[in-house]
Amino acid sequence: MDNFVITTTDTIPNAEIISIVDIVYSNIVIGTNVFSDIAAAFTDLLGGKSRTYISKLDSMREEAKEELISKARQLGANAIIGVRTDYEEISGGSKQMFMVYMSGTACIVRYNENQP
Repeated sequence: MDNFVITTTDTIPNAEIISIVDIVYSNIVIGTNVFSDIAAAFTDLLGGKSRTYISKLDSMREEAKEELISKARQLGANAIIGVRTDYEEISGGSKQMFMVYMSGTACIVRYNENQP
């Protein structure tokens, strides 16, 4: 069983932080395309959620999370605490991009076997 934990909290229940390894970062940037922009424009006009953009952001967040975990594992960590996620829109020159930035503290934890 893989005991790798990633959490927004600064502690992990039933675990003791043995050592802090390093801060890990992940940045994912993806451009929008004409078709998703058109679909989003109709959603803006008619109201409702833009499923196209929601899907892109979900995918980007998952990719950022996987990259964060990969970097932490390369450092020998088995957990990441204090994870923070930020979203940005980058636009200019008739181009639009989304960025997901994720960071956290890679650490080594020991799980208390006696507790549920």
